[in-house]
Amino acid sequence: MPGSRAGRQLLRQEVVEGIKRYILENKLGPGDPLPTEPALCEALGASRSSVREAVKILNALDIVEVRHGHGTYVGRLSLSALVESLTFRGLLSPDDDFQVLSDLVDVRELMERGMADRIVSSLSAGQLDSLERLVRRMSEVGGASEGFVEADRAFHATLVAPLQNALISQLSMAFWDVYSIVAPHLDGFTHADETATIAAHQSLVDAARADDVPGFVKALQEHYAPVRRRIAETRARTAGQA
Repeated sequence: MPGSRAGRQLLRQEVVEGIKRYILENKLGPGDPLPTEPALCEALGASRSSVREAVKILNALDIVEVRHGHGTYVGRLSLSALVESLTFRGLLSPDDDFQVLSDLVDVRELMERGMADRIVSSLSAGQLDSLERLVRRMSEVGGASEGFVEADRAFHATLVAPLQNALISQLSMAFWDVYSIVAPHLDGFTHADETATIAAHQSLVDAARADDVPGFVKALQEHYAPVRRRIAETRARTAGQA
């Protein structure tokens, strides 16, 4: 019956909110254990089936973590659900593919440009040396390798690390992860793109060492230029084949 189904969905959502409220009210953090299933049923006044359904939802969102044989714990509270959602949207159809990639590039660049002065002033000598090593790694392994991708990801993680803002770090990596999954659907990454990407990363390091915020912003624009070109060319080719 439609009415009973709606009622079950409402009850399930109430239990979801009840568990989230329990975590907040008891000031639990990632890794802290939640009460047993019977205890949650009693605390929330809900049936076992409702609690189990709610836990499944929260587990998918990484708000709780189910460790089979051990119990349920507060999750890592990561942005894995956002990554999954954006990735699926980006792969759903060619039109969404290009739009999601374009949006992601805009958001990534805007985030890093908006924080340019803070990033430049916060990077330590050791972090700058780490960034330099990652650029060398990218140059050594080449753009077609997994090592290049890993070094690129580590570079951007290190770039925002000195801000000591967990949400910014998670968002930056979430956007990067979605891009890395969807980007292979674009036209090929050329040698010229590889050279330009490596040079832009090196320019970011050089500008940061020189405390040159305008130079850092210019390097960010150069960094995202190759992918913008690939999005535009792939979109135009696909439109021509339609």
